[in-house]
Amino acid sequence: MDAVATTQQGFNQSTVDWRTGDISVDLASLPQYQANAADIDMFRTDGAVLLRGAFADWVESLRDGLQRNLDAPEFYAFPCESTPKCTPGRFFDSYCNWQLIPEYRDFVLTSEAASMAGQFMGSERAQFFHEHAFCKEPGTQRATPWHQDLPYYCVDGTQTASVYVSLDQSPADVAVQFVRGSHLWGKLYYPRVFVDGDSFNTEDGDLVAVPDIDADPDAYDLMAWDLEPGDTIVFDFRILHGTTSGAVTARRRAFSTRWMGDDVTFCTRPGETSPPFPDIDLESGDRMREDWFPVLWERNLL
Repeated sequence: MDAVATTQQGFNQSTVDWRTGDISVDLASLPQYQANAADIDMFRTDGAVLLRGAFADWVESLRDGLQRNLDAPEFYAFPCESTPKCTPGRFFDSYCNWQLIPEYRDFVLTSEAASMAGQFMGSERAQFFHEHAFCKEPGTQRATPWHQDLPYYCVDGTQTASVYVSLDQSPADVAVQFVRGSHLWGKLYYPRVFVDGDSFNTEDGDLVAVPDIDADPDAYDLMAWDLEPGDTIVFDFRILHGTTSGAVTARRRAFSTRWMGDDVTFCTRPGETSPPFPDIDLESGDRMREDWFPVLWERNLL
């Protein structure tokens, strides 16, 4: 595929065209996750909930898909290396490859992820946004800076969910951690570049700087868990999360799918979004296009 230049501020790398055609799915045939009320309540109050072993059966397949991405990143969409030269390890991530990598496509279109997201969002439907895969190799000592996901995106709304699947054993001191309840603070923060933590889109007057959580971690109610392969965290786009710079001693991979509920609409932001959709042809307040972002769960089909 031909490379398409997409960078404006430098955090979206050159990429290939990720759209390969229409998606047709029989929603009634998809497997259904049965969320319990206590987990849903925790998601709503805390902003994130851990579901042990929820996707254990998908770990090997998703690892295979991520390895395709790692072996030839130039053939896939938005590859990003966040480890500066002459520093140990490797921090790689990439997104919008679900139509290009068959293992990702199978997960998105045939797993319980859509029904899981829909129930936790309290939505009548779950519309798929994109996927995001990560890998930190042994020796990496790069923190993922504290951030919210929503300000990176060209969407706005409160019914959102990321379904984050751990693909390796990961101790809590290097796993992703969350600020409990921060999705309800009523604030949106400048997005940050992973490679150096710098803020961007600072001209957006609706955003503010991320607080310096690392300077006084005891002032915040932090959540982190020891993770096993297949353990899954469902979290709100608005919750603050990140990782420490602790040394990664074993490979740490993860695969996350992003989901939109009933109140999510397109949002024009003053700077670059991640992912960028320069040809989306929508205005602020419009529903997201279903030809690009398929609806994969509807409550009335339960």
